[in-house]
Amino acid sequence: MNESPDEFERVRTDGDPIRQARRATELLVIYGQRTSELARLRKAAIDRAHDELGMSYTEVANQVGISKGRITQLRKSAPPVERAFFGVGPVTVAIPLRAMGDRPHGVIAAEDDAAAKGLTGILESLSLAADVFQIPTSGEWEPPADAVAICGPKSSRVTAEAIEADPYLSFEPDSDDRWVITDRATGEVFLSPADIGDPTGDIAYIARIHRHGRILLIVAGVHALGSVGAVEYLRRHLSEVYAAVGDNPFSLVVTSTFEGAAVKDTAAAWGPKVHS
Repeated sequence: MNESPDEFERVRTDGDPIRQARRATELLVIYGQRTSELARLRKAAIDRAHDELGMSYTEVANQVGISKGRITQLRKSAPPVERAFFGVGPVTVAIPLRAMGDRPHGVIAAEDDAAAKGLTGILESLSLAADVFQIPTSGEWEPPADAVAICGPKSSRVTAEAIEADPYLSFEPDSDDRWVITDRATGEVFLSPADIGDPTGDIAYIARIHRHGRILLIVAGVHALGSVGAVEYLRRHLSEVYAAVGDNPFSLVVTSTFEGAAVKDTAAAWGPKVHS
């Protein structure tokens, strides 16, 4: 959902009212997201001038051309810096359609739906517009811009390509046909507790990469419930994860325990580690 430099003028002069209204609506979302991102960047730049250059906020205000009171207001009202974790927005949240019996269009697992709702809640709290996309059962899709793919490599070609390129972690079946996450350097294997007798636990792979100039975040539970735990981990720890990795690609393994479908505890089991 990107616009070309002259898209604004094309919309203004479009004689087709339906097409004009539809594209104007799309551009309003894009421009709204960029307004929020500019507010975040301005807040971050003001704080950097204070912290890195040793300037007082009064000095920053004078240099920027706004009042000290306005700077105080901006620092309180602007989106948090960790908004950039997901890109500029709008963000597509992709979940897989799973083949089931003779149903021609597939079904959405309850856990995937819960993970998508949790992720959408995080995005909205950061002033990021979000829409949910259903990955077809073929696994073929292409993120339109910034995106989060809540699925493993089996359900999405995009996810499989991203994990294959991960310099630190693999996510594939072991000799017992169990999906495991493995540290490529040390050979350490992360098994889901659900696969070794503990149905109240699961693990998940999380990674962020840059794809075609935009952000792609992968959230992939070994089982679907693991993705719910991973999303909850991000909700609880997003600011510290962003402080650790910034805007860089990274990998992370999260372990979670559950009471029924509700997340009880969630923690990092490995990483986060920035890609070199």
